[in-house]
Amino acid sequence: MTWTDTHCHLEDDRYPESTDEVLDAARARGVTRFVTVGCDAASSRACLEIASRHDDVWATIGVHPHEAVHGIDEVSRLIDETLANDSNKPRLVALGEAGLDYYYDHSPRDTQRDVFAQQIALAHRHSLPLVIHTREAWVDTWDVLAAEGVPEQTIFHCFTGGVDEATKCLDLGAFLSFSGIVTFKNATDVAAAASMCPDDRLLVETDSPYLAPIPHRGRPNRPAFVVDVGEHVARLRGVTSEDLADLTSNNASRAFPGLDS
Repeated sequence: MTWTDTHCHLEDDRYPESTDEVLDAARARGVTRFVTVGCDAASSRACLEIASRHDDVWATIGVHPHEAVHGIDEVSRLIDETLANDSNKPRLVALGEAGLDYYYDHSPRDTQRDVFAQQIALAHRHSLPLVIHTREAWVDTWDVLAAEGVPEQTIFHCFTGGVDEATKCLDLGAFLSFSGIVTFKNATDVAAAASMCPDDRLLVETDSPYLAPIPHRGRPNRPAFVVDVGEHVARLRGVTSEDLADLTSNNASRAFPGLDS
């Protein structure tokens, strides 16, 4: 039984342990692949550096909506640099996380929309999967995607909607990635979405060091806890953990084709 954590932030300084210790703890629980996700140019560079040191870690490059006010110029240059570098090119598997966050509004909403659209264009230009962050911005997220075109591999990370939102995302051809939120007692809509998601569109993640699942609430999240997320989703769907691990890892290979390169 092997798991893939499709979204974590290994460069983050909120882990009490070193990166190597965090990864070893996850490997001990059967997590065999990790996608570490950039939120701006600096974190994206750090993710690439970590991925360059570990054969089971891959990286994304992107601008989180919180950072949209800084634009995409640096990130665009970093993508070009990375794809021109034969040693780093295989470690880059997606663009993101990109999208809209109307809960915090750390960047103006019109700026968020512009930067999201620009990153979708980059994903198309470089044939990269797109990792989407959307919070309290469903309609505008779908509108921007409609205007720019949905990349062939699109992942709604840390899915927080219900069945209606899930259906709309699935109609776009997207994958739904479920985090520790699905284990929360008050997240009944998210649990319903995890239950109805088609087998071939389901992913699991931690978003660590954030959003630790039950029974680890109150602690920094870790990639090892993707097992707890996956086991909970397996119970919701009435399947074994082994089947859920295999299913979601196979889906990760389709969502992020670079994982198999």
